[in-house]
Amino acid sequence: MKEILLDALGYFLLFALVFSMAATVDINCFAAQLKNSKAILLGMALQFILMPFLGFLVVEMLDLDKAVGVTLLVITSSPGGSYSNWWCSIFNADLALSITMTAVSTLMSIVMLPLSLLTYANFVFDDEVVKSLDWPSLFKSIFVVISAVLLGLVCSARVRNFTFNKMANRVGNFSGLALILFSVVMSRGASANDVETDIESIEGKGWKFYVGVAAPVVVSLALANVIVTLLQMKKPERVTIAIECCYQNTGIATSVALTMFDGNDTGDAMAVTVYYGIVEAVCIIIYCIGAWKAGWTKAPPTDSFWGIIAKSYEVSMAENEAAIEVVMQGQTVPQKARIEMEKCVDSSVEEYQPMEDALHVT
Repeated sequence: MKEILLDALGYFLLFALVFSMAATVDINCFAAQLKNSKAILLGMALQFILMPFLGFLVVEMLDLDKAVGVTLLVITSSPGGSYSNWWCSIFNADLALSITMTAVSTLMSIVMLPLSLLTYANFVFDDEVVKSLDWPSLFKSIFVVISAVLLGLVCSARVRNFTFNKMANRVGNFSGLALILFSVVMSRGASANDVETDIESIEGKGWKFYVGVAAPVVVSLALANVIVTLLQMKKPERVTIAIECCYQNTGIATSVALTMFDGNDTGDAMAVTVYYGIVEAVCIIIYCIGAWKAGWTKAPPTDSFWGIIAKSYEVSMAENEAAIEVVMQGQTVPQKARIEMEKCVDSSVEEYQPMEDALHVT
């Protein structure tokens, strides 16, 4: 009974996170991103073609042992985690694009995850990794994510209130933190009860382990930025695509590790998921701070760090666009909205440049 309740709590927090992030997005912004085939196709290609191939190269070149290699291949073949929405939200990348890519990649993972594993894991280790996938849990997660996205967008469309969007964003940020704490507690519980070895220990694994597990994160993040820059994507879209590319769902690899391996091999496999999670979190934090200071996000680089973390500029931009429509109709814009619009002009985010023209309408 306890396990059922804990499992239900985990899915509830996941649903709350994704629902709130989706409810933060203005429905018009989401509709626009659905038509952004260039960004969506590029994101899917980076996530389901580049990432699995990078994992394969690392395993082959460094000749990683089976437990580490298989787990790394499962991670790099998995869809992006729901936390990618959270990162895009708190660092003010393009959240609407992130939600769109999460929905698409989650559905595609039903085919692309086993296909990548059949291609790479069987080639390297000649093993049926696909048989070890926890399909019921995978489909549960897919159902939770898709239903949360749809319900969140429906609520955003029906309510049509920016205060509701802002409240949803706060709930989403809280749910993200709660889910992190929940995952840590559950991880420690699994370490104490299910496995004799310390599955969280990542010490003394050798340089191949540390370099090999970290390489796909670092290389994919760098390559994604080069590609999106060459293709002249909008700057907040560049940040979103880079995050969606390198941030992977380690939960699927965790279930494979516990199912497929025994003893010390389980410890090695679980160490991969722990270390990969640490590396991707650290890399994304550093990258997002740099992107914000470079003017690549929707948050002005001159605002305070805690200010941009606490505020959703995604909602503010949508609110400002609504104010611009009022300006175009010759009506008066409230002083607060005008100040926010001026901040957007100063933020150097090029896709919001029409605001500058709106400010000069008489």
